[in-house]
Amino acid sequence: MKFNYDEHGLIKSITIDKDGHNLANSSFLNKGVGFTEEEREKFNLVGIVPDSIETLEQQAHRAYLQISSKNTPLGKNIYLNSLYDRNETLCYYLLQNNIKELLPIAYTPTIGEAVENYSLQARKPKGLFISYENKDRIEEILDRRINQDIKLIVVTDGEGVLGIGDWGIGGIDISIGKLVVYTLCGGINPANVLPLQLDVGTNNSKLLNDPMYLGWKHPRISGKDYDDFIEKFVAAVKKKFPGVLLHWEDFGRDNARKNLEKYRDSICTFNDDMQGTSIMTLSNILSATKSIKSNLKAQKVVMLGAGTAGVGCIDRVCDAMAREGVSIEDARKNCWLIDRQGLLMSDDKSLVDFQKPYGRDRSEIENWDVENPDNITLEEVVRNVNPTILIGCSTVRGAFTKDIVKHMAECNDRPIIMPLSNPTSLSEATAEDLINWTDGRAIVATGSPFEPVHYKNNTYQIAQGNNAFIYPGLGLGSLACKATLITDNMLFAAAEALSNLSPMLKDPNACLMPDLTDIKECNRVVAKAVIKQAIEDKVTDVQASSDEELEVLINYASWEPKYYKYEKK
Repeated sequence: MKFNYDEHGLIKSITIDKDGHNLANSSFLNKGVGFTEEEREKFNLVGIVPDSIETLEQQAHRAYLQISSKNTPLGKNIYLNSLYDRNETLCYYLLQNNIKELLPIAYTPTIGEAVENYSLQARKPKGLFISYENKDRIEEILDRRINQDIKLIVVTDGEGVLGIGDWGIGGIDISIGKLVVYTLCGGINPANVLPLQLDVGTNNSKLLNDPMYLGWKHPRISGKDYDDFIEKFVAAVKKKFPGVLLHWEDFGRDNARKNLEKYRDSICTFNDDMQGTSIMTLSNILSATKSIKSNLKAQKVVMLGAGTAGVGCIDRVCDAMAREGVSIEDARKNCWLIDRQGLLMSDDKSLVDFQKPYGRDRSEIENWDVENPDNITLEEVVRNVNPTILIGCSTVRGAFTKDIVKHMAECNDRPIIMPLSNPTSLSEATAEDLINWTDGRAIVATGSPFEPVHYKNNTYQIAQGNNAFIYPGLGLGSLACKATLITDNMLFAAAEALSNLSPMLKDPNACLMPDLTDIKECNRVVAKAVIKQAIEDKVTDVQASSDEELEVLINYASWEPKYYKYEKK
């Protein structure tokens, strides 16, 4: 299969070597009854597809009626997967034209339920599974991929899936879902992607004792065995796919950071849990502070949840504060992190390395009114600090109580409150409560989608701090310019570019985030900023200065869900 482009970098046709059943059974190339009369003759499809010829729009209408007949979100998710297996173009067209309704079905929050039920569903295999037992056959397994020209890999080991934990090889649905979002929201060509599952066992006793579980029934490997396996995997990826973007997804807390830090200087790589969530959060904060005519270094930030995502967010916020002229040490003093043991304290020997920079000195809390100095609660931190920003990455449902939120509203004209945990059932607060408890003054971003809130004759659109607004653009820009690394400057450029698109900058009562229907264009804006920064950081050989040149670069890395003309090889 070869893509043929015009002078603007747009796909004009595809040269293929399939016909007959091989073509009709290729999910990427199949058009179903969308094949024209000429194509049916040319590619030996007469009698293989029904005689009726329909447009993509007509096919999507039928597909929408079918998915609408499903009674549950999981049922709709299963239908989308089935459609994807038959006709990827139609699936993406359906998603694109019903994105508000179907993105939560294709990815969060429904994807969590799909992961939990993975072993109970008979599906056409997608991607590849690399088990620890096959650690010496990784290159051989990579050679068995369906797509040959791989530019983007999303890999998981399924240990830290969303907010639901260790679900073993069910994590493959996360890798698949992330790549769907890359294409749907960023336009990345699905012929260039590969979802991967590293099966290193599971510590989920439910799975280990389940005769239906399809993964390796063994406790998770750890320590040197795990590290050596990851090293072999990365080496094989670098050998087979030079120039690939490797996206780590839903690894456990310690492994996520360790893997990223070990390999980020030797391969173009990215961790969405640490970096995607953090730049999305930073973008929302930048938008919010700009809208209230403040600056970032003046903010006092409280974070509930000091795991990979939570600390990653605060790291990014502190980096941005430092860009405004304060030292990184002073920036960290503006941030308070609470985890299972309460407020992180510097003398707590249980702190892991990435938490230690945020441990508070005992002298700072000498005059605080707290019940137990060894376990200072979120409410006690909020009452003593009077923060301007409250963020949740804890997966503790309802953690942002009425008392906490009302105190935030007493201290701030426009409190910035972001319950980012997902799925919805694990959110620290509902959007409705946050609006009601702050008399409509809170600037809200959530991790899961919430319906608009009606309060005192006003309707408040709730911004979902959805990483889909930013990581597809980061990936698109990196691939378009063939970046060798993803730098911190590129991450900041992505956050800054997205923040400037906030409707709240023009109307203080508007939504913090652009409308979901604009998500693809938002990611193209992010991609342009990423390319410019990659050029400045000298991690690409590409040179592009004009907007037109950037557009062409992005077009070459892009794909649209439409029926392209097929040329016979």
